[in-house]
Amino acid sequence: MAKKTLTNKNSIKFLENYLNNASPTGFESEGQKLWLDYIRPYVDDYFVDTYGTVVGVINPEAKYKVVIEAHADEISWFVHYITKEGFIYLRRNGGSDHQIAPSKRVNIHTKNGTVDAIFGWPAIHTRHGADEKSPKLDNIFLDCGCSSKEEVEKLGVHVGCVVTYKDEFMILNNSYYVGRALDNRIGGFMIAEVARLLKENKKSLPFGLYITNSVQEEVGLRGAQMITERINPDVAIVTDVCHDTQTPMINKIKQGDLFSGKGPVLTYGPAVQNNLLDLIIDVAENNKIPFQRAAASRATGTDTDAFAYSTGGVASALISLPLRYMHTTVESVHKDDVENVIDLIYNALLKIEDNHDFRYLK
Repeated sequence: MAKKTLTNKNSIKFLENYLNNASPTGFESEGQKLWLDYIRPYVDDYFVDTYGTVVGVINPEAKYKVVIEAHADEISWFVHYITKEGFIYLRRNGGSDHQIAPSKRVNIHTKNGTVDAIFGWPAIHTRHGADEKSPKLDNIFLDCGCSSKEEVEKLGVHVGCVVTYKDEFMILNNSYYVGRALDNRIGGFMIAEVARLLKENKKSLPFGLYITNSVQEEVGLRGAQMITERINPDVAIVTDVCHDTQTPMINKIKQGDLFSGKGPVLTYGPAVQNNLLDLIIDVAENNKIPFQRAAASRATGTDTDAFAYSTGGVASALISLPLRYMHTTVESVHKDDVENVIDLIYNALLKIEDNHDFRYLK
């Protein structure tokens, strides 16, 4: 359990606004504006790269550079084909789950603003036995209330328009934050809270801190690949989500035994620099911050991989937040875990020294 509450009413209001705003892969700008507005009072400088990754910087003059990073983009859909009858077929933008689509309400983002639409699906009365079909990418479709392709196009909808689900942030049983795109805007929220706490607690760091909200993780860690070349950091602490494996129909032998509410998850794997991981574990134990352990195989599947293997090698570690129902509209994380991830990153930064040596052999 969290020892204290690090977040406050203003920060939770920011989280609500940030999650309710759409920030699909490749079109993250509106979410990035909200995030930058929030962190601006807590940093000395900031910059935005060509594709929209935003970086707030504390001590920009320092030579030694430490990154704390999350990704800003969410899964979505692209308009791919409009039938003559006015129905719309889609392509994925990231790992969008086709099985949850039927009956969902969506926004189609156009230059004229958002257009309302729904994922249609045949009524149960019309589906029978062996002939009943499951939702697949080639049979789910959007209906925006039009009767022809021309009527759809008059709304401003065209091939390439991005589509996001409609939903709103909620708090479940005063224990879980629930909403679309907690993967991984909750990470952006947590690193922003670290920046706020450093400022409010008047902590001085002996290095440059680069609070990085990367784009395009959901399509191959692309934003992190780009920004690591720009920053050229010495250390990267990445936060992302992982699976809470306690809900039904999850195989713990394959996915591990991880719990919401039992603390951040620290990952072992080739991309994780062992000495940096040891420092983070020591911080957790010394500050009585609960944590869990996970093992990755060849890759973590997060921006950790992009940082670790760039610019000759960056000492990198991954602090994950257990999440239920990933890539759905009801992604859920425990409030205590959020507090403890913030606490762990904050205290880990206070332990890293100027020119800290994380070499494998010393």
